[in-house]
Amino acid sequence: MLVQSILKGKSAGVVTIRPDATVSDASKVLAEKHIGSLVVSEDGTTAQGILSERDIVRELARIGSGCLEKSVEHYMTRDLVTCTSQSSVEDVLTQMTEGRFRHVPVVEDDQLVGIVTIGDLVKAQLTELAMEKNALEGMIMGH
Repeated sequence: MLVQSILKGKSAGVVTIRPDATVSDASKVLAEKHIGSLVVSEDGTTAQGILSERDIVRELARIGSGCLEKSVEHYMTRDLVTCTSQSSVEDVLTQMTEGRFRHVPVVEDDQLVGIVTIGDLVKAQLTELAMEKNALEGMIMGH
C-alpha cells in the first residue's frame, strides 16, 4: 500500500506554523486542532521543520515555562524525515519505528502535500490485512 491511498482518505490539510511563532502559540494550535505536531513553514507550502507535543514537553521539563515565549525555530526538529505519496506504508512505518517519531510530512517537488501519522499507517495496514483475511476466507469457503 502507498501513502497516496492514505492521503485520499484524509480530509484535513497540513497544519503549519511559522518559525517565528512562539511555542505558546504552537501549543494553542495543537490543543485547538487536537493534533500532535505542526509542520514549521515560512510560507505554508515548504517544510522547514516539525514541532511535536513531545518537543514542547521535553523543553518544559528541561528549562521550564520560559520556553513558551521562545520561537518555534528554537525547538523544532530541523533534520526533517519526509516521504512522498509513492512511498510504501511499510517503509514509512520502518522509518518511524527506527527514528522514534510519529508524524511524517509528505512532500512532492519540495512542496508540502500532506502528513501521515503512525495511527494513519497502522489503520491502513489493519484495513488491508482484514481485506486479505476476508478474501482468503472466501476462497477457502468457495465464495
